[in-house]
Amino acid sequence: MKTPFLAFALLTVLGASPQAAAVGRWVDLGVYDRTSEQELPVYRYQGRYYVAGQPGHRYEIHLRNIEGERILSVISVDGVNAISGDTADWSQTGYVLGAYTSTDIRGWRKSLEQVADFVFADAAQSYATRTGRPDNVGVIGVAVFRARPFPHPILPMRPEAASGARQAAESVGTSPLPPSAPASVAAIAPRVPVLDASGPLGTGHGPREDSSVSYTDFKRASTTPDEVITLYYDTREHLLAQGVIPSPGLPQPGLPTPFPGHFVPDPQ
Repeated sequence: MKTPFLAFALLTVLGASPQAAAVGRWVDLGVYDRTSEQELPVYRYQGRYYVAGQPGHRYEIHLRNIEGERILSVISVDGVNAISGDTADWSQTGYVLGAYTSTDIRGWRKSLEQVADFVFADAAQSYATRTGRPDNVGVIGVAVFRARPFPHPILPMRPEAASGARQAAESVGTSPLPPSAPASVAAIAPRVPVLDASGPLGTGHGPREDSSVSYTDFKRASTTPDEVITLYYDTREHLLAQGVIPSPGLPQPGLPTPFPGHFVPDPQ
């Protein structure tokens, strides 16, 4: 549900107000804490979206296609492509969502059958830092592409039919199974250590679990995204200190009040 403009502007000035997801034109982007089994509130502050993560907790990225078109979503976590592990670039491969569908992305893709769990961890133990790319830790992004329209009418096809082989990077996407598909955790990777809960938060490379996808063809309508959604994350303590999450009981600075007194005093 989109927030009315006036209320939205007021909440931005006052400070963050929680909502269910980072709302875009084509997709909604949210984060679900799998350890505590709850959707993380999304805070909007000074034009940016934030969520508060808990060190050591597994999480998943929830994407919902809110339009009636098939789209490709390129997922970046800490500046790293969540499928290929390359430094993220929106020309890379991503996940394909059919019209009005949603999916949950649970980790770093290791194969067509498995992922390594996303785990909130100390930034020094994040996958990006451990692979020599610490500069963009603490951010999740999705670049959304619309499909190239067909030049003439064709017969309907099953939208997520798997292609026989990987095509050029322009036309590659992966088509996730529905979110309700069972996923069993296979603890074949060590638990991600949380060294310093007071430090900035990143995303670690957690245990592997089953999560099957297949290849599908997708031709982009443009070489640049139709939309990019950015969602920053850190610990609740850090977001409180930054003013992203309002401190309980403390007045929000910077706004005048219309009724500071009761009667008209004599001028000085």
